[in-house]
Amino acid sequence: MHHAWILAGAEGLGKASFARAAAAELVAQTGTPQPPPDRHPDILAPEHPPENKVEAQKRDDGQPYKTKRSIPIDEIRAMQQRLTTRPTLGARRAVIIDPADDLETNAVNALLKSLEEPPAGTFFLLVSHRPGRLLPTVRSRCRILRFDPLSDDAVARIVTGAEPGADAATRAAAVAAARGSPGMALGFVGQGLGPVHQAMVRILQAGDDHFEQRGALADAIGARPDRERMQAACDLARALVAGALDNSPPARQRRLIAAHGEIARLASQVATYNYDPALLVMEIGGLLASAALPRETA
Repeated sequence: MHHAWILAGAEGLGKASFARAAAAELVAQTGTPQPPPDRHPDILAPEHPPENKVEAQKRDDGQPYKTKRSIPIDEIRAMQQRLTTRPTLGARRAVIIDPADDLETNAVNALLKSLEEPPAGTFFLLVSHRPGRLLPTVRSRCRILRFDPLSDDAVARIVTGAEPGADAATRAAAVAAARGSPGMALGFVGQGLGPVHQAMVRILQAGDDHFEQRGALADAIGARPDRERMQAACDLARALVAGALDNSPPARQRRLIAAHGEIARLASQVATYNYDPALLVMEIGGLLASAALPRETA
């Protein structure tokens, strides 16, 4: 078996869960009891560390804490130090990088050395939502296992099983917006984005000449949404615009593509930029309105 793999596909398809299950199989030693993957001494998973000392103290106290947006080189060096010793319970080790997209530049360069000269019995599983952004030198040393989107029926079954208390409208909206990603669908359900979905669909179908629907969208999102809710709203808008590309005439497709690009830009910045939520909602609504069906069609 090759020593390094990129698990590639959209976010929310179960790549990380697969990586943990695969790692458990790789390190299992016949006749030796095996602990769960998250506590296995031979499964190494460099993490996003706490954002600062205050958050580190929260972690030490067992409280929820904020993490850095990237995986620093210190995490990779600590992992590499472990690789200089023998495995604890068997002859093999597995390293999970989740996601490899979040590695700092120095961390990628450090990881590359391990990929070039892997210790005996060590396997690397790199979860990647955007493998095209990984360095060519990293991709050239890995084999790629691609995860395809699921069917809407499969996503619906997962959502129903995981969130049986969610109303039918919320589940249907989540499935429609997720475009084959059960993780994304569950995130939509958890954020209660059913009303937001309905407001976005109305704008995308009929436009919003008098800003009334944008006001309804703002009400649905809420007066003081946190970053996670705004991120989910951006992802939802982007998914709806992408879905509208199907069976749209070329003239509208150009507008949809332009709107999708702008919404994707906003989505990439929500985590770091200090946007005014109200203005951001208006901008999302305006982009949806710019891609609406022509009035006579709507």
